[in-house]
Amino acid sequence: MRLLLAEDERSLSRAIVTILEKNNYSVDAVYDGKEALNYIRSENYDGIILDIMMPELDGISVLKQIRAEGNTTPVMMLTARSEIDDKVLGLDSGANDYLTKPFNVKELLARIRAMTRTLSVQQDSRLHFGNITLDCASYELSSPSGSFKLANKEFQMMEMLMKNPKKLIPTEHFMERIWGYDSEAEINVVWVYISYLRKKITALNGTVRIKAARNAGYSLEETE
Repeated sequence: MRLLLAEDERSLSRAIVTILEKNNYSVDAVYDGKEALNYIRSENYDGIILDIMMPELDGISVLKQIRAEGNTTPVMMLTARSEIDDKVLGLDSGANDYLTKPFNVKELLARIRAMTRTLSVQQDSRLHFGNITLDCASYELSSPSGSFKLANKEFQMMEMLMKNPKKLIPTEHFMERIWGYDSEAEINVVWVYISYLRKKITALNGTVRIKAARNAGYSLEETE
């Protein structure tokens, strides 16, 4: 599940990102409202966490703008404020939930699960192609021959391939979607994770393969 975190306190942002990634979320972190708005408009997220007090554009303004544009992605507001009027304003502007800093980590995770639960229920949690199945709830890749529990980035990569079978996905798209725009990872890390997935598919006697297009990207194809 992919989240956007907009929090201008960088130390807090890093701490939240670490917590979320350890709980199998993919997170893009931004530090002001304008940047948040740009990311929301250009990417697809399962949930958004917005701090209210941010430079350039405050969280409420970002929220109002995306709702006006028809974006229904679940949004949680983060703020140091605890006044009832602020909470009411956030909820009336289209927020799904509201959490006051400082907060408990378990509560944050529980609220994210609750916020995205409806989305998860609506979506088919299993993807199928050939004799391979990817369970998006358990991160399990399986076939009649067995199964593997995928690591976070392996899962995200396999999910992209399974949702777009037979379509070429550019290597840069994997980098942006999984590692993020600001990642210092080298682009060959994509090949490394493709190699991990290929080995698992082979071990599962999969009737699919990950095909490479030289200097372009990868696609998931059925074997002949």
